[in-house]
Amino acid sequence: MRILALDVGDKTIGVAASDLLLFTAQGVEVIRRTSLTRDMERLRQLIEQYEVTTIIVGLPKNMNGTIGPRGESMQQFASELASLFPDVQVKLWDERLSTVAAEKSLIAADVSRAKRKLVIDKMAAVFILQGYLDSLPRQSLS
Repeated sequence: MRILALDVGDKTIGVAASDLLLFTAQGVEVIRRTSLTRDMERLRQLIEQYEVTTIIVGLPKNMNGTIGPRGESMQQFASELASLFPDVQVKLWDERLSTVAAEKSLIAADVSRAKRKLVIDKMAAVFILQGYLDSLPRQSLS
């Protein structure tokens, strides 16, 4: 059972998945958006493949914490996911600056601008998911 995170844009959806222990996030792919039906079908395949129990959708809030038009569209997207996949819990997660953090990480790794463009959404999904995973309560090992 894993958690999937989505960084949803107009043209692409960045996807990341957790490990089985829910400690780390790994980039999975970038879905090129064509239609809502095809986007949801690809997500259905990923949900089955990774045995997903929870989907985290990045919620782009304004820097002052308010939700603008982009955030409202993510709320609608999350609602659509929840209705199509009733066995999967869908949560919104504040994604402020996730793309900026992903960009800085890729630049620090000396990834070329052309290659960054291909993976930035996937990396943003990784940052969203890792933030969520880090917020989960952990059992003490002692």
